[in-house]
Amino acid sequence: MALPSKRLSKSRMRSRAAHHALSKKVLSSCPNCSARKMPHLACPECGAVMKKPAKATKK
Repeated sequence: MALPSKRLSKSRMRSRAAHHALSKKVLSSCPNCSARKMPHLACPECGAVMKKPAKATKK
């Protein structure tokens, strides 16, 4: 099996790991009810997709 021939320094190892940071979620507002939702997905509050009702809501 291949083993590393030289030990990696802390700065070299941390600079490689710097790209693994998580990004913030992008939220937009629903045009139907103004609730916060993920773009291109149905609204969790009213169920609208592109101003059209997509799921039956409970009454």
